[in-house]
Amino acid sequence: MKVRQALAIKGIGGDFWKDRQAINAGAIEDGFAYEGKAVTPGFKTICQSSEAICIMLILEDGQIAYGDGTSVAYSAQSGRDGVLFAEEYIPFIEKEVLPRLVGKDLYSFKELSEEFDNLLVDGKKLHTGIRYGVTQAILDGIAKAKKITMAEVIANEYCTKIVNKPIALFAQSSSDWYYLVDKIILRRVPIFPHASINTIAKLDKFQAYVEWTKNRIQKLTNNTYQPILHYDLYGTVGMKFGADFKKIISYLNTLSKVASPYQLRLEDPFIMPDRYSQIEQMGRLKSALKEEGIKIEIVADEQCNLFEDVKAFADVSAADVIQVKAPDLGGINNVVESILYCKKKGVISYLGGSCCETEVSAKACLHIALATGVDEFLIKPGLGVGTGYVVANNEMQRVLALMEKIS
Repeated sequence: MKVRQALAIKGIGGDFWKDRQAINAGAIEDGFAYEGKAVTPGFKTICQSSEAICIMLILEDGQIAYGDGTSVAYSAQSGRDGVLFAEEYIPFIEKEVLPRLVGKDLYSFKELSEEFDNLLVDGKKLHTGIRYGVTQAILDGIAKAKKITMAEVIANEYCTKIVNKPIALFAQSSSDWYYLVDKIILRRVPIFPHASINTIAKLDKFQAYVEWTKNRIQKLTNNTYQPILHYDLYGTVGMKFGADFKKIISYLNTLSKVASPYQLRLEDPFIMPDRYSQIEQMGRLKSALKEEGIKIEIVADEQCNLFEDVKAFADVSAADVIQVKAPDLGGINNVVESILYCKKKGVISYLGGSCCETEVSAKACLHIALATGVDEFLIKPGLGVGTGYVVANNEMQRVLALMEKIS
């Protein structure tokens, strides 16, 4: 099956791009927006509506394959590519990418995705968001050409087996600490709430919030629900305590006790300026927690963008959990490879991404999750347990039901 025509249009992402540098520097919240000017290159304002570039491949038989590219909420940080403005990039895609797709025979996801993931234009790779969208469309096109699910395409080409039970979903509440958390608890989502602890002021309230969350779980569920509490600290532990590990360990020990009996996962207690120092600091913290018998799992995200980064973190077991942050990896072939590498190294794999994604990219990632047996999957697009939860849960249940019937 060949591609007859290829299109790229402007779409909307599931949430908002935010200038983390400005927020960390103390930008004042003004409702949902922020006062002041953006400081990170590429941002027009501190908070702005995210966009998507929607790729459509029209196949010889008239079927249409879809793939959506976007950049993550905190773009242009920790080695990530910049903000993916549709109107800026679509003319480039129409000139340099779409003509290369037209006429392609959709015979192998692995080969075609690697071709476009490694494509050089003027000596440079495509923006990660473009590669992300294009390779999704290739995966969808091959699935439609072969009349099988995207999960089956991945399983067939990477010699994996599609799981036969649901994957643990992770719901994020972002800065809505209370109202959305109630919704997540009532849905019994296995992992939550993220909570965006992205300033020292929020970290100062964090212990009380963990205790509130624990009490809320117990009040609303009568101890019939045993979730994992996963929070993203955005480097605020390092911002507050510096390199004073004695204070850090004491603080985290208290948090662990407050969260008990629930498992506590902390994402990026530090954000260091480069991958090497990030790995070193995270590994040091992980070792210190183990020595003290503190049962907190450390999650890596910052400075862990590309497949090479995932390998570097996994090779030295710098974290208990590694986020495979889908849009930052470029081609979704790298998402597959990253999850499989984490499993090979015995590291918990978390297929994340961004609230700024779309339902199309979320479904593609969900199929990859089922084909690779990832340990944790981020609900997306958006936040909480609204649209994103419906997309993730229902697509997962559809595929599981189909696989049961087929087998």
